[in-house]
Amino acid sequence: MPVSGERVRILVDADACPVKEEVYRVAWRREVPVVVVSNQRLRVPDHPLVKRVVVSDKFDAADDWIAAEANARTVVITGDILLADRCLKAGATVLGHNGKPFTSASIGGAIATRAIMAGLRAGGDVVGGPAPFAKADRSRFLQALDEALVRVERA
Repeated sequence: MPVSGERVRILVDADACPVKEEVYRVAWRREVPVVVVSNQRLRVPDHPLVKRVVVSDKFDAADDWIAAEANARTVVITGDILLADRCLKAGATVLGHNGKPFTSASIGGAIATRAIMAGLRAGGDVVGGPAPFAKADRSRFLQALDEALVRVERA
């Protein structure tokens, strides 16, 4: 549980995140700290609100770190459905890279779809991946992040 008065912050699952620059822009404007978590050293802006955390290359190390830090005062940015589920269970607000929120109402369906697609791929079926990242996704993400921060700050 978060400590009363704890600052809102953004945790970014950064290894494959296409919206890091957008996260920084919103965070600087709203003066919200950002923690960029990855398995390898990534370039991050030299800014007092941005912190880089490099975890081991152990499988799911970044996910484990983020899930352990997530709480009701956290907005998590990830494309990983299983990490999103863990963070939702910790009380965090979770956004996908395209700006669509993961919610307790939608996460079950997302996990089920993920399992079905993995089964099809394992069976040799050719199935497409997610739609290519588009300019509209970037715009939707910016708006969704701003709205999520407002909701978390008011809670």
